[in-house]
Amino acid sequence: FYSFLKFYDITIFFIMRTIARIDIKNNYVIKGINLEGLRKIGDPINIVKNYYSSGIDELLIIDSVASLYGRNNLFDLIKNITEDIFVPITLGGGIRSLKDIENALKSGADKVAINSMALENPNFLKEAVSNFGESTILVNIEAKKISEGKWEPYKFCGREKTNLDINDWINEIQSKGCGEILLTSIDKEGTETGFDIELIESVENNIKKPLIASGGCGSLEHVEKLKMQFGNISIAVASVLHYKTLEISEIKKILA
Repeated sequence: FYSFLKFYDITIFFIMRTIARIDIKNNYVIKGINLEGLRKIGDPINIVKNYYSSGIDELLIIDSVASLYGRNNLFDLIKNITEDIFVPITLGGGIRSLKDIENALKSGADKVAINSMALENPNFLKEAVSNFGESTILVNIEAKKISEGKWEPYKFCGREKTNLDINDWINEIQSKGCGEILLTSIDKEGTETGFDIELIESVENNIKKPLIASGGCGSLEHVEKLKMQFGNISIAVASVLHYKTLEISEIKKILA
């Protein structure tokens, strides 16, 4: 997905997407604050079907502890979901090998989200893109502010430091190849206090791939502010949908 495509000198601008972020642990949709204090929300299949019927553009489904424990248990879930749901699905969590990507795609996922394995072995991204294409590979950056004007990417769902600078990491992943970047603000995640504008400002000029902002959405005003300031950024939202604070149709109306 690109912010615009050109065919015969006609520019077609990309529509900002509303993406439902669904974090899963032990077969339950969960939600926390700052990626901690996880609370059970409900059955993932019922929740996904509800979001699909409400007009969600895409689904981002993440096994929140898969990388920590070195496994991914969601392939069967994706198979069940894709029998009745026909929007793009990105599967993340525990994607550590080319076989994992193959299994995800065979299960019905359209893309995979990679974080921890890329941080441990950046060349894995190059291999993944070479085998499956850029459009299949999304890099999830879980960013935490460490000092004024500085952010660090974390791995294992926000549990472990990397001692990297976020812009250095963005340069690295773009040089290796990826189709999209998901920028998750650990500081804002689950707080419903607004997107991390400061974080996005710090990286926007460095990003050459379609960007998805995640973490902090709590109102339509937050969506409006993001659109006014950054234009073509898509959003991944969780709390406002899980707790029925906002309707998908309301968000999409602003982004249209």
